[in-house]
Amino acid sequence: MKTFCGRANPTTGSMEWIEEDENYDYHQEIARSRYADMLHDKDRNVKYYQGIRAAVSRVKERGEKAIVLDIGTGTGLLSMMAASAGADFCYAIEVFKPMANAAVKIVEKNGFCDKIKVINKHSTEVTVGPDGDMQCRANILVTELFDTELIGEGALPTYEHAHRYLVQEGCEAVPHRATVYVQLVESKRMWSWNKLFPVHVEAEDGEKIIVSPSEVEDCPGVPSVCDIQLNQMPSSDFTILSDVVTMFSVDFSKPVRSASTYYRVQLEPVKSGKAQIVLSWWDIDMDPSGMINCTMAPYWVKSSSAFQWRDHWMQCVYFLPNEEPVLQGEKVYLTACRDEYSVWYKLQKARGEEEDKADVRVESPVCRCQAHLLWNRPRFGELNDQNRTRQYIKSLMKVLKTDSVCLCISDGSLLPVLAHYLGAKQVQCFFLQRVPLYFPSPFFKANHLEDKIKIIEARPELLTSSHLGDKKISVLVGEPFFTTSLLPWHNLYFWYARTAVTSHLTSDVTVLPQSACLHMMIVEFQDLWRIRSPCGTCEGFDVQTMDDMIKNSLNFRESKEAEPHPLWEYPCKSLSDPQEVLTFDFRKTVPQHCLSTEGSVNLLRKGKSHGAVLWMEYHLAADVSVSTGLMQISNEKGNCERNPHCKQAVYFFSSVIESEALSHLPSAVTYAINFNTKTGEIAMDFKL
Repeated sequence: MKTFCGRANPTTGSMEWIEEDENYDYHQEIARSRYADMLHDKDRNVKYYQGIRAAVSRVKERGEKAIVLDIGTGTGLLSMMAASAGADFCYAIEVFKPMANAAVKIVEKNGFCDKIKVINKHSTEVTVGPDGDMQCRANILVTELFDTELIGEGALPTYEHAHRYLVQEGCEAVPHRATVYVQLVESKRMWSWNKLFPVHVEAEDGEKIIVSPSEVEDCPGVPSVCDIQLNQMPSSDFTILSDVVTMFSVDFSKPVRSASTYYRVQLEPVKSGKAQIVLSWWDIDMDPSGMINCTMAPYWVKSSSAFQWRDHWMQCVYFLPNEEPVLQGEKVYLTACRDEYSVWYKLQKARGEEEDKADVRVESPVCRCQAHLLWNRPRFGELNDQNRTRQYIKSLMKVLKTDSVCLCISDGSLLPVLAHYLGAKQVQCFFLQRVPLYFPSPFFKANHLEDKIKIIEARPELLTSSHLGDKKISVLVGEPFFTTSLLPWHNLYFWYARTAVTSHLTSDVTVLPQSACLHMMIVEFQDLWRIRSPCGTCEGFDVQTMDDMIKNSLNFRESKEAEPHPLWEYPCKSLSDPQEVLTFDFRKTVPQHCLSTEGSVNLLRKGKSHGAVLWMEYHLAADVSVSTGLMQISNEKGNCERNPHCKQAVYFFSSVIESEALSHLPSAVTYAINFNTKTGEIAMDFKL
């Protein structure tokens, strides 16, 4: 059975109805899940197994039957660990039906049908009693309900309900407790993900400074956590202002409250500076003594020998509402507020206790400036990248004249302001985003440009001469950047918009960028390969059913598609030189025919060919380009430096070739890449 799904095409900009298989959503959910990542997390699995064995032993030593409740069982792994450890019976709860069906098969395959009952319900719907889902309350509670922020997947209300209705008072819990840690830092790099820095422009009539509106400066931003692989952040990019301190703990063996609350700790700065960022992570103790500990602590806190790569649990970056100057030795208070699903922070100077308590507000911060809704964090970083901005300034200076009529096609761009300061006679820009129109007004007002730059409230295909004051566009500019873009080539929407406004362009129009090139490189990932790698067995249990399930869903469509990843967080080494594979000429309109290429790329280094990385490079003007991917190959080993503001496309190969010596290398990887100009989609195929 087929169903029609509506979508806005990110590349062409058109609204489309796509015929999809009725199981498409299910296959997409499985294919993009991180089950493989969790099953490959050796540290997590070993610690859980140790904690479960210890909990079962403690219950048995009391002369009780060990009845286990496993909430969010997934593959059934933790329940099988409990049964193997001697538990008398396990109730394994899984709300996602396809996953529950897989768990039933895995439990049966491993011979635990008589010990484990898989219940396909949300835990809050589970009943207890002679005719219920569970015969009796459990005395061991096992869960893995955590995300990078600890509570973002609803762990607190789930535990709260379980203690009220599903487990005995004084039950054992694995994990036994979780502890959240924080550290105060100053970091221009991370702060640039949340605030807009002044931009200095050297114009003919002197230096101009693009400033951020007070609305943006005073805005606390969006409440969602910024979760990243903090272990890829070099120590030179931040300054530690405090020791690591415990913010709060949750004891899962006792009743848990999910109601909004706050926690406060006193910090004594170890260095003077600007407090901007709270770095946070957590650990879990699998047993009451804390001897079995699984930690997310970053590299400067724990030894590298204890480092376990994982993508399902990372570290948190929280932005303080405003930067606060702190002095070494002068105590401050850090307050963590939380609701059921999220945490946020505020910093205060030490004051009277009653005054402090009165100042605590548990309400979640809300973006009121609209900028944080329009620009995500990487986009803030991109706009604050001075080297990148200089490339655009250099290019605009090459093409702008005193009589230039300029039109900008990009989402939330600084280009209209740059074009005005650099001498364009008339500047217009489209406002394409689905956020309130009043956002640009404060921005232009803060820079005294309300009457200098015209905002066109229309889509490119609906542009009329009256919008332009009956003038023709002589300079068309774009970064290009669009908020709807996920993959690098989605920003080719600029090309389609340029085609739509062709009749409004002068015959000798200058287009910036003048063209774009799609680049490709074969790589070996240090760790990212794990998210697609089959597991086979996990701690002695056969989970091949899960591997087959993921493979089947990948083969449904996802294995033939690239997926976006911010590769500055995921180290890889190049096995080939970068290769230009497709060119898009913005000086011409989008052609009716497809753009196709076939070829081969030579493998130059030994290693495992995990996949191909693809990115766009924009040629702004003569000898001026910006890359959204590779910045440089930093050494002979092929280690790569990537653009930290953009996600690159990763196409994982279905099979991996490993070569230990150059003589064993296959000579090349062949490829076929096709850009369908009607749909704006890129299809690709690789053969090793």
